Amino acid sequence: MADDDKADRLPAAERKRLKKEAEAKAKAEEKAKKAAEKEAAAEASGKAPKAAAAENVEELDPTKYRENRIAMVKKLKDPYPHKWDVTISIPGLIEKYKDIAEGSHLEDQIVSIAGRVKNKRTSGTKLMFYDLFADGSRVQIMCQVQYHEDGEFLEAHQNINRGDIMGVRGFVGKSNKGELSVFPKSVKLLSTCLHMLPKDHQGLKDQEVRYRKRYLDLMINEDVRKTFYIRSQIVNFIRHYLCTRGFLEVETPMMNMIPGGATAKPFITHHNDLNLDLFMRVAPELYLKMLVIGGLDRVFEVGRNFRNEGIDMTHNPEFTACEFYMAYADYNDLMDMTEELFSAMVLNIKGSYKIEYHPDGPDGKPIEIDFTPPWPRISMVEEIEKKTGEKISRDFEDPKTVAQLDAIVTKLQLECPPPRSAARLLDKLCGHFIEDVIVNPTFITEHPQVMSPLAKWHRSKPGLTERFEMFVNTKEICNAYTELNDPERQLKCFQGQAKAAEEGDDEAQGVDHDFVTALEHGLPPTGGWGCGVDRLTMFLSDKNNIKEVILFPAMKPQ
Repeated sequence: MADDDKADRLPAAERKRLKKEAEAKAKAEEKAKKAAEKEAAAEASGKAPKAAAAENVEELDPTKYRENRIAMVKKLKDPYPHKWDVTISIPGLIEKYKDIAEGSHLEDQIVSIAGRVKNKRTSGTKLMFYDLFADGSRVQIMCQVQYHEDGEFLEAHQNINRGDIMGVRGFVGKSNKGELSVFPKSVKLLSTCLHMLPKDHQGLKDQEVRYRKRYLDLMINEDVRKTFYIRSQIVNFIRHYLCTRGFLEVETPMMNMIPGGATAKPFITHHNDLNLDLFMRVAPELYLKMLVIGGLDRVFEVGRNFRNEGIDMTHNPEFTACEFYMAYADYNDLMDMTEELFSAMVLNIKGSYKIEYHPDGPDGKPIEIDFTPPWPRISMVEEIEKKTGEKISRDFEDPKTVAQLDAIVTKLQLECPPPRSAARLLDKLCGHFIEDVIVNPTFITEHPQVMSPLAKWHRSKPGLTERFEMFVNTKEICNAYTELNDPERQLKCFQGQAKAAEEGDDEAQGVDHDFVTALEHGLPPTGGWGCGVDRLTMFLSDKNNIKEVILFPAMKPQ
């Protein structure tokens, strides 16, 4: 009963995983009892336990395994050493010594490495093997009693198990089978893994456990780290591209009194000292444009945004975005830059403009996405007119235009909950006719002003703006426009958003008078651009779930 109580104290997700292993070992208690009897007999005789005892612990019930490991740690004089000198990384060791001859021993070249034990195998009492893993690579540790110098051989190895962090000092060689190995003169347990890990051949496939315990996911599933290396490459590529073109990276506030910069529902927090409710930022746009007003002509920020919206395969409440603002550029310049940036990025990271992507997961049918420039540019309203065969007025505040859009949406049986404003109806039509059929990178351009309160009016097409969104395989990757810099028009757009909010649109922005005042000091003609790093990572790492590309995604409480 005591064991059951202790098991209940483990987190629910871990109990779920451990239960599967426990059920596969019907005779675990009997074997554990025999192992304990052997260990007790060995201690009573004063002899060191045999190497096989270390393997028997894998047969224990997972909860009993943890108890035994805790007891073992308490007996150690120095269970958590402060320091272990590492002279070379495992990838560096492999690269340096990969070409040495089979069966050779470089006994004059001593190395000191460390990593996590992925596997442990014994061959009698004088030979042991470990697979040591670190920095995405693994190397064999071939422990032979004749090379061991620090203490008694079996005693040094008996407490090191699969999952532990282990330090190794020895020389490099290759086994007779040609496997690069380190032959230890000494080994040391640096940190104990108290939990029984899934076996390599089993892997860790439970998504709930993988997302909640990303450290375990990274430990067991070696391909996961590749996803986050790609993510890092993406961010670094964007930074390099912008910095080499004279942009300055900046940081702007994440808590604001007005949730401006994007059409989205914000999170609310409270500042105790000021006794003031604040909004977590939905976008850094307004602050970045204030910096351009101040004379920083090219600025960008890579950071977290927060939107209090639904969680699904492509949305997470907090996400990473890059935004840049470039004085004396317009949306045509930014489309050219976007093509150049993303096509070069894909070629650099993937080695080709064409990538394979599985929209329905790894077991689904793959598609090919071609990032070869130039990309198609589709005018939103003109394309909707082509698809419906109806001429749509560009006065989107006219009730007749709204009624016409409403009738089209109703006829197509598209779901659009109230308020059924022109902006929301147009968004549904754009999704149906344009977004949902895009595979290769495509620009959707010239959005109506009612959908784009911060974008500048089109210089030759009334009612529209100089804006574009770039889509890949039905998903928005970036959004950009020639910035609205007329303070009077900007105030009217803000007021229109405030009216929409009063009518029930909880994503509409309010009126930011401080930003309007800043515009009155003169914003030069400017192009602004924003990109979602998470979705871009999904495509380049071939993941169809945003949780796969965020180290610690939002999860419901257990």
